Amino acid sequence: MPETSDLGARTPEAREISSKSRSIAREIVGDSGYEDRIRQRCVIATGDPEFAGLLRFKNDPIRAGVDAIGHKRDIYTDIRMVSVGITKVGHDCPITCVLDIAAGEKLVAEYGITRTSAGFKALGHDLDGAIVVIGNAPSAALLVCELIESGISPALVVGTPVGFVNASESKDLLHSMDVSSITCTGTRGGTPVAVACMNELIAIFWEEDVDGADATG
Repeated sequence: MPETSDLGARTPEAREISSKSRSIAREIVGDSGYEDRIRQRCVIATGDPEFAGLLRFKNDPIRAGVDAIGHKRDIYTDIRMVSVGITKVGHDCPITCVLDIAAGEKLVAEYGITRTSAGFKALGHDLDGAIVVIGNAPSAALLVCELIESGISPALVVGTPVGFVNASESKDLLHSMDVSSITCTGTRGGTPVAVACMNELIAIFWEEDVDGADATG
């Protein structure tokens, strides 16, 4: 098994590109543990060596995420680009974009909130134990923070919304919450970062699962 798995690289050319990219990212970031692997993946996804220094980890999010993947917990995303970008191999977690939560449509008009916020609000306690992945919508990140304050407990929140309106503030608030989270500072972020974090967590889970099977097999 390769030292680091990229489950999305399925052809020899794709694996070669992935391997070269990872080698460069290791030189930039270092390679001292799983958090560095998340940093490496995000540097590759953004093409920005400085992005490694923007990431923040709270309450052992990698272990929380890997355990949730192992228990086949739901993964809920803010937009379809994020749900499409998350690899479908190496795990058995259902992946749902909250824009497809039918009950959210009524809440848009009732509360005057965005469709992504309404989708998360409609889920309510269905988010308990789930993985939340927000790559675009600061409003959704703020809504998820409200839900956490009200007693809802996701297993992990990956929150990297991008932009100039509430993106930085929403990530700061999420980082202050008593929940396992991966966030970044400032206005940068976006779908590629959220997807990179999630796909690296899935790769870590897959490697641990394979190693465990080999040890007992």
